[in-house]
Amino acid sequence: MTNEVTVPLLPCASIDDIEAFYGVLGFRTTYKQRKPNACVAVQREDLHLQFFEIAGFDPEQSYGSCLVLTADIEGLHRAFAAGMRAAYGKVLVSGTPRMTRPRARKNADGLGGFSVIDPGGNWIRVFRDAATTPAGRLAKALANAVVQADSRGSVGQAVWILDSALARPHTDDDPVEQVEVLIYRAELAMVLHDPQTAAEMLARAQSVTLTDDESEKAAPALDNAVELTAALR
Repeated sequence: MTNEVTVPLLPCASIDDIEAFYGVLGFRTTYKQRKPNACVAVQREDLHLQFFEIAGFDPEQSYGSCLVLTADIEGLHRAFAAGMRAAYGKVLVSGTPRMTRPRARKNADGLGGFSVIDPGGNWIRVFRDAATTPAGRLAKALANAVVQADSRGSVGQAVWILDSALARPHTDDDPVEQVEVLIYRAELAMVLHDPQTAAEMLARAQSVTLTDDESEKAAPALDNAVELTAALR
């Protein structure tokens, strides 16, 4: 047999909230019913997701998750971000729902990826086949923090990793890695509803001197800083 298709079936507290959120991300509703069991199916090109409603369901306690493999994580992330900006005026980086930035995942053989955490607390994990290996001290700390926060949802542990690395600066630290760590630390502060720390970290990142080549390498992180700054207003 060929051309088999697997469609994740994920829990939620409200199929209406799910339908509205995924509509923001460019999905269309392909099926919806109220009885005998409330459920909704959404689709964006070849990406299919289905959800079922549970009365009293707590998204914070959800274990729902699925993997999405794509050759263009940046393009998909840009599309999702554009939808969020149009609907909410900003990219959601804290609370539920929210979306992380594309980053290499140490616990997935270095594959680049990002996550969407939807209103049901489900983690939609988007990956690409493009392995990278962190080299510098700060890059390794960042990779470990991404595993904890973006993959496992352990934001506190990720914060501890980054704060420990930032507390012991080395003269040979790569400035690009320093900027990336500071901006990711700011993002985690936003997740923890700590705007003061977020602002401090963004200010520290802005104070790092970069060459033109380094600014180009740090462009994704700097773009994230712009989004975070807007979210602080």
